[in-house]
Amino acid sequence: MILRNKNPPYRRLTVPNHKTIAKGTLLAIIKKAGLTRDEFFELL
Repeated sequence: MILRNKNPPYRRLTVPNHKTIAKGTLLAIIKKAGLTRDEFFELL
């Protein structure tokens, strides 16, 4: 899946469409989204 932010900064993320995602892949997605690990978990 490709996710895109509608507002600046127009980040675009590619996220695998699987039931499970490898830990390294998830951490890379979080980093590319401009979030810290803690910020990501607060959003869950």
